[in-house]
This record gives sequence, structure tokens and C-alpha cells, in this order.
Amino acid sequence: MITIRLAIPDDLVQINHIYNHYIADTAITFDINPWSIEQRQHWYQQLISNERYRVFVALDPQGQIVGFAYNSAYLSKAAFVDSTELTVYTAPQNTIKGCGRLLYQKLLTHLKEHSFHRAYALITLPNPRSLRLHQQFGFEQVGKMSQVGVKFNQRHDVALLELACDQSIG
Repeated sequence: MITIRLAIPDDLVQINHIYNHYIADTAITFDINPWSIEQRQHWYQQLISNERYRVFVALDPQGQIVGFAYNSAYLSKAAFVDSTELTVYTAPQNTIKGCGRLLYQKLLTHLKEHSFHRAYALITLPNPRSLRLHQQFGFEQVGKMSQVGVKFNQRHDVALLELACDQSIG
């Protein structure tokens, strides 16, 4: 059984551990250097300083964080205020199915409660698992940036997915 709740400062070490795995071992994020705990704390404080942005964590039955999801600003220009970017990561050791789905259900409910108009996800390709998750919630691929990032001496494409937040949530 997975429990979803808002992240608290005490969660940041586990969140950082999950994220740093994706930096070191995958092209899913284009960060190259692992995040320090100070960077993660600053990120968290900046993010939650706006009530429209939140971080949710998924906990396994032992209380360990097995995933996290958050929404943040979609670009920095004021005209994008009703759009948001979503991100979800699950722990590499997580064996509980549906963790990402539960996180996104909670996150998308939050978006509706805060009147977002559009949600966007940027997905490094190939990533069929993430694409499937997003498509389950009604995201549609609206663009692809070809060879936009370089990681592990390889060029990677990024898909841009969009969701109309005023539509029903899957």
C-alpha cells in the first residue's frame, strides 16, 4: 500500500537520493552533476513559496519514499502563470506498481484546485514508461525537440506533452 502526502523538509534527503540516481545513471534528466542537499533545500523553499506549486511524495508501507512528483513554473514569463510543468520520479528500487500513477492523480487534483489551464511535461526519449503514464492521464504529445540535450556523449530528443487541466482527470 502506497501513501501519498505533501513533502516536508525532512523528505529532502530521500528525494535528492532518488533524483541523483537519475543524474548519474540515466539521460532522463539533463542535469550532469549530483545535487547537494543545500541545492535541494533551496529548490524546495523556492518551489513551495508559491501555494500553486507543491511536491508530493509516495511512501511504501515502511515509510520510505519511493517516488515524488511536483509542479513548477512553466517558463518564467508572467503570461505563463496559468501553465505549469510537471515532473515525476520513482526510486530505482521501487517494486510497487502504480506509484507514479498515484502521485500524478494527487498532483493533477492539486492543479485543478489551483485553476491551472495547461500542464506540460518534458520527457527525454526514449522513455516509453513515462510516455504511457502521461498518456493514461490524457497528455498529448504536441512537439518534439530533436537532439536538444547531450548526456553520456549522446544526443537526446525531448518530447513536449500537454494536458488541458479543465478536462477530466483519468
